Amino acid sequence: MDTLIMVGQLVLGLSILVGLHELGHLLTAKMFGMRVEKFSIGFPPKIAGFQWGETEYSIGAIPLGGFVKISGMVDESMDTEQMAAEPQPWEFRSKPAWQRLIVMLGGIIVNVITGVLIFFVMVYNNGETYFSRDQVVENGIVAREIAQSIGLKTGDKILDLSGQPYTSINDLSSGSALLEENGYYTVDRNGEILKIEIPRGFINSFNKKEALDEFVDIRYPFQLSVIDKGGAAEKAGITTEDKILAINGKQVTYFDELQSALADAKSKNADITLLRNGDTTHTSVAVTDRGTIDIAVTALIEPVRRSYGLGEAFMKGSERAFTVVIVNAKALGKMFTGEVSAKNVSGPIGMAKIYGDTWDWTKFWTITGLISMLLAFMNLLPIPALDGGHVMFLLYEMISGRAPSDKFLENAQKVGMVILLALMVFAIGNDVLKLFTGG
Repeated sequence: MDTLIMVGQLVLGLSILVGLHELGHLLTAKMFGMRVEKFSIGFPPKIAGFQWGETEYSIGAIPLGGFVKISGMVDESMDTEQMAAEPQPWEFRSKPAWQRLIVMLGGIIVNVITGVLIFFVMVYNNGETYFSRDQVVENGIVAREIAQSIGLKTGDKILDLSGQPYTSINDLSSGSALLEENGYYTVDRNGEILKIEIPRGFINSFNKKEALDEFVDIRYPFQLSVIDKGGAAEKAGITTEDKILAINGKQVTYFDELQSALADAKSKNADITLLRNGDTTHTSVAVTDRGTIDIAVTALIEPVRRSYGLGEAFMKGSERAFTVVIVNAKALGKMFTGEVSAKNVSGPIGMAKIYGDTWDWTKFWTITGLISMLLAFMNLLPIPALDGGHVMFLLYEMISGRAPSDKFLENAQKVGMVILLALMVFAIGNDVLKLFTGG
């Protein structure tokens, strides 16, 4: 069932985005009087369809893409017979270059609009919930394994990010931060100001789903909220009105200090110092082999919850949408230099895992918005067979006044399709490798 949920979300998300992308091509083509022969969501074999006017609308059995067939256009159909005939006024090749350019950009533009709208609606409806920079500076961080690997320590107070202020603890692990050239964290460690450099390629440490949980959390003071009946704490006489001050002489202010002290006392009796009704008292507690004393706690700091009006939400949503493009453009550039590992490239299996095995509409739309912006970016790359390849040749035609020959475009299309197939095989290979390595 979990796999079905992941696959279902991926298929729904891609079907929406591919359908809208191809609709962008279809509408702009018809706007300029071009004949659209086929519109398909998914690749053949066809499983359903109907004819409406001059266009056949269908759904393909392979839900990892789609296509629009416009008369007189060199595309993946490789219809050389049609291209050998005399050009007709309703064909793509008969229209001015600027009209053909708009048609090729139509899908990309629709994906950008879709991504911006999704992020806008999500920000407007849900606002933001985060621990702020001020809370990080007041309480410090819990440095997990990945953070410790670059020199961060639990208790550090991160003052700025590469010399710039930040808003949320989430900014510390954002793509923008991790891809910054000569990036660093400015840290207050027990009154000493340090600069912790972000190593080149550090973003490769985040290519696992669990990586963010292994980076940093905010430190938080706590209070006792539940004492399990019959548990170790209750047997020791601890109540929810008590405050834990120390364990075996180690001061306990933050929850991570409580966890650490109890872990050191696994399967032993621990001396716990309590504040009770204004007085200090001691009790002995039998710590379980899991490093617990059968209590639950409540954090004494609350995350910032912020809502936005329409205008603010649109600006914030647009910023988030275009940040996706900027970060991925940076990552692609650094992939060519070897700084970012190509193992970070994911295919359909990786995308399904990102959606997750529970159906959460907020998460679904957030990821779908992200993928929409990625589709726009990837389609704009100047690779033949992608929209960006057609755009590149059209810009050449508009600047030089000479159109590439149909034969050249056909060969370029074949090369582009080989490149895309190789990329798809590589991405799926990465997915399969991660399944076996736990990545």
